[in-house]
Amino acid sequence: MHIRILDKYIFREVFKAFIFGICAFSAVFIGSGTLFKIAKYITDYGASLSAVIKVFVFGLPSVIMWTFPMSMLLATLLTFGRLSSSSEITAMKSCGIGFYRIAAPAVIMGFLVSIGAIAFNEYVVPWANTAYRNVVYYEIQGNNGMKSQEHIILKDIQDGKIQRLVYARRYDGDTQTLQGVTMQDFNQDGKVSHVENAEYAEYSMDKWIMHNGMLYDISEGQSEHSMRFDTQVLPIKANPKQIVREQKDPEELTMKELRAQINIMKTQYVDTNKLEAELYQRITVPMASLIFALIGVPLGLQPTRNSSSAGFAMSVIIIFFYYALMTMGNALARSGAVAPIIAVWIPNIVGLIAGFILIRRASR
Repeated sequence: MHIRILDKYIFREVFKAFIFGICAFSAVFIGSGTLFKIAKYITDYGASLSAVIKVFVFGLPSVIMWTFPMSMLLATLLTFGRLSSSSEITAMKSCGIGFYRIAAPAVIMGFLVSIGAIAFNEYVVPWANTAYRNVVYYEIQGNNGMKSQEHIILKDIQDGKIQRLVYARRYDGDTQTLQGVTMQDFNQDGKVSHVENAEYAEYSMDKWIMHNGMLYDISEGQSEHSMRFDTQVLPIKANPKQIVREQKDPEELTMKELRAQINIMKTQYVDTNKLEAELYQRITVPMASLIFALIGVPLGLQPTRNSSSAGFAMSVIIIFFYYALMTMGNALARSGAVAPIIAVWIPNIVGLIAGFILIRRASR
């Protein structure tokens, strides 16, 4: 019963500091980024009050997501620094409670925060980012959707099965053309049965007309019939405005949608390093909460951790080094110098090693 009460006490103290960290770091990010963007929208576009409120609300999830690891680190440093400076840790050890038992509530909370952050990053952040973009682009900037975009993907799905897939390397908003077009039709077994490639497709008379292309009939994975054409109607009903609105930035895609887009782009021999780095960071960044808990607990127990200001300063230094490593890993992943799945894990691997070393020393 005594241990159960102690667990609740430590967990509650870490949780309170964690909430404080989210509020503090969110305020910093909002003050240094979101508010400046809102001010720009008001001065440059005359954004309305309702649009400004939407931008602020829809921008919060992406900000909060980045504060989870930072707040977990700050919470463990502040909590265990205070417990250590007030001799509560000494009292616990004198009662025969070991270091690992004292650290367990904070580490468990770090794990729970990581799992919750992954779910938050999967179900809330992409939706909020899409809503944010739509408000800025259509309500504030007042654009009509005729902007150029790279990597256009359109799917025709019926009864949960994909019937047709259209990919274009680029949409040119000035000429209303799709460039580098590939259309694939799928049979009932989900295999490609027909392929059409074209240099470009232009929107004319409410139809997309492909130019200078080839079509292939495919059976059992091999082309049985091919034919060149000068013009061919592309069987999609979406107009240019609808096509642009259907496209999403990587930040607006869920992990499942990112995987699907990566697979599609690989079939077109397009470099997917950027998307793969984004996909793997959906796991690595939330998992940093657990890593920071492993680092923060032993550091918080150091004799020098006797004030909240010292704990805050230490958290800023660790966060700086972590995100410096994350930036380096992201650059290596996008350049192709290191496989994305390895590169984006570099900061977590380094943090995990550092955490185990610190915990081993603190447990002696």
